[in-house]
Order: sequence, then structure tokens, then C-alpha cells
Amino acid sequence: MKVKKGWLAIQVGLEEEEEDGGIQKIVIPISYLYHPLLQKLLDKAHDVYGYHVDGPLKLPCSVDDFLHIRWRIETGNLMEATIINTPYKSIHKHLPNTLSFHSC
Repeated sequence: MKVKKGWLAIQVGLEEEEEDGGIQKIVIPISYLYHPLLQKLLDKAHDVYGYHVDGPLKLPCSVDDFLHIRWRIETGNLMEATIINTPYKSIHKHLPNTLSFHSC
């Protein structure tokens, strides 16, 4: 699987789901590796598989659970972007213009 720069292919699914086609390769942005939710999965992967595994990065969770985690990461990033881009965030820049201490 060819992956574009800044992205990472991972293998998701539990071994008991393997017969049902439950293991999938999914491509995620590398930045997701720093998210606390994915950090927990990486710690769990270390406990289950160790650090030195041949092949793609494997995450020991069901595909459905991973898709839910990915959704939470994506919606969290969208919420952060919305908060950052709201006009109320920059209100502190206007306070010096509205407060005057000339009479002091």
C-alpha cells in the first residue's frame, strides 16, 4: 500500500476477528500518533505485540472501536479549530482600545 507523505498505514482488528475479515489496513495522519486516545492504543499495542514487530503498525482493538476513536479525534480537532477561529477569541486585542486610564 502506497501512502502519501505525512500519513501512516496501520493494521486494525483483533486476531479473533481475522476469519471474518475483521482486520483492516487504515491510513491515518501521522499527527494522530500524538493524540492521547491513540497514545493509549499504542501503549496497549506495546503490551500485546512489543516494540519490534515485522510489518505494519498493529493496533489491538476492533475495527469498529478504532473507527470510533478516529471519529473522536477528528471531531475533537474540528471543535478545536472552531474555537480557535471564533471572533470572541480575539476580543482581548480590542480591550486596550475600550479601556482608558487617561483620567488617572
